[in-house]
Amino acid sequence: MARSTPVKKAWRSLAWLGVITVGLTALLAGGVLFSTATWAPKLALDLEGGTQIILAPRLESGQTVTQDQLDQAVSIIRDRIDAAGVAEAEVTTQGGQNVVVSIPGEPDAQTLARIQSSAKLEFRPVIYTDVATTSSVDSTSTPTPEPTDSSTPTPEPLATTATADPTDASDPNWVSPALYDEYLNFDCSSLEDSNANVAPADEPLITCEQDGSYKYILGPVEVSGETISDATSGLVPNSQGVSTGVWGVFITFNGEGTDQFAKVTERLYGYDQSDPRNRFAIVLDGWVISAPTTNAIITDGKPVISGNFTQDTAKVLADQLKFGALPIGFEVQSNETISATLGTNQLQSGIIAGLIGLILVVIYSLFQYRLLGTVTIASLVVAAVLTYLVIAILSWRQGYRLSLAGVAGLIVAIGLTVDSFIVYFERIRDELRDGRALVGAVEAGWKRALRTIYSSKTINLLSAIILFFLAVGNVRGFALTLGITVVIDVIVVVLFTHPMLQLLAATKFFSSGHPASGLDPQALGAVYRGRAQFREPVVAPKSGASREAAKRQTIAERKAAELEASSTRSKGKDS
Repeated sequence: MARSTPVKKAWRSLAWLGVITVGLTALLAGGVLFSTATWAPKLALDLEGGTQIILAPRLESGQTVTQDQLDQAVSIIRDRIDAAGVAEAEVTTQGGQNVVVSIPGEPDAQTLARIQSSAKLEFRPVIYTDVATTSSVDSTSTPTPEPTDSSTPTPEPLATTATADPTDASDPNWVSPALYDEYLNFDCSSLEDSNANVAPADEPLITCEQDGSYKYILGPVEVSGETISDATSGLVPNSQGVSTGVWGVFITFNGEGTDQFAKVTERLYGYDQSDPRNRFAIVLDGWVISAPTTNAIITDGKPVISGNFTQDTAKVLADQLKFGALPIGFEVQSNETISATLGTNQLQSGIIAGLIGLILVVIYSLFQYRLLGTVTIASLVVAAVLTYLVIAILSWRQGYRLSLAGVAGLIVAIGLTVDSFIVYFERIRDELRDGRALVGAVEAGWKRALRTIYSSKTINLLSAIILFFLAVGNVRGFALTLGITVVIDVIVVVLFTHPMLQLLAATKFFSSGHPASGLDPQALGAVYRGRAQFREPVVAPKSGASREAAKRQTIAERKAAELEASSTRSKGKDS
């Protein structure tokens, strides 16, 4: 019964490995049949090509863009793209003026929105609002001017300043006669050309709702999007906590924003005037996305933006607000398809290099460990299958793309994976040299090797994690594949390599120490067997007591026994 326990454990471990493999395969197959997954991982920009978008800054007359603004924009756009699950994208500056975004494949509308939108969020009080009107003039016809009477006096220009100083941001005294006349004649279709997204924060603003249904005169900015510390998307609940089925964006302000928003809602909630003086507008890039009535004083700094959101648009806005607004507005200067920077030839070269390395590892394993090396080969095959499935699933679910740097990470992982097997095999050989039977040597060697393997893999994994979070671009792809293979290496060693050794140790070929097995005690130089007993290495005895005695033998006891035996031999020769 005792000898069969390792065998039972081995089959149990192999069953778990089979469950994991079948589960990953079924998940990927389901994605291929019912979703957008493919059996082959998607390739990155350097191997497949993609789309290059050049963003030009939108500046007011006389403004210039600084390098600090460009660097900040690059960082924010990169964070937005990463949040969208687009891997291996490249974001750089061009000529000290533009931002160049290169994305593998064809980006969808949500990804383009993340890139292009400046995400400048402002909270402004509503002063006036009305149903928007659009121009009905036919642009193809030229209107005939009416004859004017030269005796009619020219009207005086309207005043550009209010008659009294405003007392707060909601005060109508912000609106001068000229501004009100502009508001009455404002056409929402011209909002894009009005530079509303770069309007001064300390002045009133004429703008419209995103769908063009209403136009507004808004007061100065009272809360800026820069005070947002976090933003998430989700379904908006009602007062009873039940989901309303409406998608919204949940905002969390920092301390400064919380105080500012509490003061705004307290003032608007205290107004006894009718609509719209008790409303505030949420303005994104110059457009009003919502203008709710203030129904409560919000003091916790956690308002909810609701409007005509879908799940995708709510997540896009939340990501934009979470990573911050771009320091300046941008417009798409060009959007074109680009070819692979390296191409399939480089991918083929990388695969060939990996195969050469794999062949050398196989040759070394068979030369050094004889038939025991086949366990190394089988373990590498299992690790390769699991790695391929995981990368294909990440490519489908998380947008991961395999770059040449990622391929390099996989090649490096071959050596790291084999290193675990060598540590384990050498521990087993050490136990055989000390005179243990193969079954005991496998178990004792495993306990010692496992600590070393865990320590080594923990360091490798920490290195990969640190590199992933500190690096950008292709280097992150290298770190990701390296981290994945480290985890899979541990799984394979625990659930495949060790169980296979447990099963092989129970076979006559390996347990008898056949020279071709790679575990021949005599070839390894084993001379000790049991406590204070010396003999030439032979087939391992079946006695459980002898195995247990050898298992409990300490190094100090073994050295003492060797000295005692040596002394005994010397006395025998003298006599």
